[in-house]
Amino acid sequence: MDTFLLTMLLVFVSVAGARDQVLVARLSDASDRAAPLLFVAIVCAGLSAAALGFAGSAIAHILPTRAGTMLVAFALVAAAIELAWPVKVRAMKEPTRSLGAIGFVLLVKQMVDGPRFIIFAFAAAAHFAPAAAIGGALGGAMALAIGWFVGERKLARLPFSILRPLLGACLFVAGLLIGLNARFVIW
Repeated sequence: MDTFLLTMLLVFVSVAGARDQVLVARLSDASDRAAPLLFVAIVCAGLSAAALGFAGSAIAHILPTRAGTMLVAFALVAAAIELAWPVKVRAMKEPTRSLGAIGFVLLVKQMVDGPRFIIFAFAAAAHFAPAAAIGGALGGAMALAIGWFVGERKLARLPFSILRPLLGACLFVAGLLIGLNARFVIW
């Protein structure tokens, strides 16, 4: 239960202001809050969380315990770097109305972003990896639904330029401490 809740919370907070949420908010404004767009966004959040949860679980079973712990540390540091990186989404010249294309772009963006690294790390460290995947899927889906609901202008007013680097710094410290612990340096 701890893995589920912690993954859901961290993914929800780290998707806030991320490229995928901004993209969904922008497309939501362009499509007048079309419900199929929300459905595609939620499905993509679920698919990416399932893929990274499965990958984290599969890798954790292959590696020795200390190597698995180092993998978790590297995943958290990678998520921290991605969260600290400024979000700059280029303006779309002609927004597409194809849900397949939107879904593909969302899924590709989500497969390499910080929140999915968090899911990967928690799935690799958890005793029950599906809890991390389900929590990550729910956290990501909730954040994308908020982006869909509020739209790009209201989303731009929120202080994500402070929140994302702050969360990135916390994840970096967590990754550093976990990595040092895996090397038996601190305790």
